[in-house]
Amino acid sequence: MIRRVNASGLLPPPTYAHASVVEAGTRLAFLAGAVPLDETGELVGPGDPVRQAEQVIANLVEQLHAVGSDLTHVVATDVYVVSSEPSVLSAVWEVVEASGLSAGPHSSTLLGVACLGYTGQLVEITATAVVPEQEGDR
Repeated sequence: MIRRVNASGLLPPPTYAHASVVEAGTRLAFLAGAVPLDETGELVGPGDPVRQAEQVIANLVEQLHAVGSDLTHVVATDVYVVSSEPSVLSAVWEVVEASGLSAGPHSSTLLGVACLGYTGQLVEITATAVVPEQEGDR
């Protein structure tokens, strides 16, 4: 069970929660950063943070499916964007919102950074997700 909490003494967040509480006994998946590479290892969207964010979300969906989860079960993310411009960070965040990832809402941090691991990489998202019980898990 996931319980999203907003602290009453803080400004209510627009599309995310201040905290996500996962009840004991729940399986969690801690995902490596999803990056904007296609299945052949080629960078998608060189110079285009929005296109890269779309690819990152698609790759994140694949990672989640591999562990038996999906975007609706993500409880926390860190979104890294190579930029110091708030408008670029906002454009990437719009992709996150449109993906349904923040529909939970989930807890998230959006960061502007100097560089990421792959040449030309502008976006990366790390995530923690609940892995829901399947029929044969009991």
